[in-house]
Amino acid sequence: MRTKYSGKKRHRIVTLGCSKNLYDSEVLMGQLNANRLHVQKEDSPEKSDVVIINTCGFIRDSKQESIDTILEYVQLKEAGAIEKLIVTGCLSQRYKDELKKEIPDVDAYFGTDDMPALMRMLGADYKKELVGERILTTPSHYAYLKISEGCDRSCSFCAIPSIRGKHRSTPMEDLVTETRKLADRGVKELILIAQDLTYYGLDIYGERRLAALLEELVKVEGIEWIRLHYLYPTGFPKDIIRVMKEQPKICPYIDMPLQHINSGILRSMNRGHKRKDTEELIAFIRREIPGIALRTTLIAGYPGEGEQEFEELKNWVEEMRFDRLGVFAYSHEENTKAGELVDDVPEEVKQQRVEEIMELQSGISLELNLAKKGKIFDCIIDRIDGDYYVGRTRYDSPEVDNEVLIPVTETQLTPGSIVPVKITGADTYDLFGDLVNR
Repeated sequence: MRTKYSGKKRHRIVTLGCSKNLYDSEVLMGQLNANRLHVQKEDSPEKSDVVIINTCGFIRDSKQESIDTILEYVQLKEAGAIEKLIVTGCLSQRYKDELKKEIPDVDAYFGTDDMPALMRMLGADYKKELVGERILTTPSHYAYLKISEGCDRSCSFCAIPSIRGKHRSTPMEDLVTETRKLADRGVKELILIAQDLTYYGLDIYGERRLAALLEELVKVEGIEWIRLHYLYPTGFPKDIIRVMKEQPKICPYIDMPLQHINSGILRSMNRGHKRKDTEELIAFIRREIPGIALRTTLIAGYPGEGEQEFEELKNWVEEMRFDRLGVFAYSHEENTKAGELVDDVPEEVKQQRVEEIMELQSGISLELNLAKKGKIFDCIIDRIDGDYYVGRTRYDSPEVDNEVLIPVTETQLTPGSIVPVKITGADTYDLFGDLVNR
């Protein structure tokens, strides 16, 4: 039996997809909290009255996960376990009309820019003045900072511009204010995210201002590490490399999605660069910052990727020896330029190619990790797990990269502590080490 929704309920936010979605959910939770509504984190053991699902709609697998999650909560609503079900985020932005028809038991669907309307539905006010006010769902010592929204790129395989809209930078002073608030709450590691960090500032300052933003953020007391995610290679602002070299707070780490290396495939992808451009940029970065960790993502099975193109990609991965690498099987998406091409690589071949590259990368990762034995790295402690402190080096981002397992000793460490660790062993995706007494 369903009870009437009163507006004074417990609100649970369920977040799917990337760190940018996580950030949006944290902002939504901050808005709900400012309106004195009861907000639950996703893993709260409490019963929920209102569930808001922040969906992902990027590629086929993420869309299916979002749909499955919606249907799961529809069943809970039908059973009377929850009273109100709301869907927001990328999937809802992209397929709102279809979702309304196919899953009508959801009380409302909102797009990525509909937070004010969502708040009104909940009987609350959207407060524009809440710069930097959000409820962190990450461990308290690190946080994501979204510096812009949307994307002006026109990659043929990507639907993000049609979902998130044109690139919109957040003013620098607002980002500094938000960073200060995070530091006051104990955040030590700041992870900059956007669809493309390199575009920052073009729309509001008339030029790329990522380097200038970094120079302001490093001044914030309490922030110890700053990490950069998602830098597009075309038009890469090389002045950020100068700032990285000059500012020890900025981690020697770059996440640069490259997608492919065959020039013909890159041209079809509308990436704006060729193999030679990519290799010259990587060589420049590695020359200027020796030992920098480079993370990239690739797409396997893009239309027109024959055996020759795939072998070129594999050989290049072996040659480049990226510190971190992920591979996606190409997802044929409607309303994209690539969606007009023939999806001519069978799904089983796509998956086989993904596995081949990841097997190759696992060997590279193991070799690179074993080379760290005997070296000392500063590590930030993320958590305690049984008999181990679990931390990361400056070369590793949370959730996606290596962890360092450190035996618990008499030395008491808390999450967020930054300590020197000597690496004593390694496997493919983990390091093992001992605390070093200073």
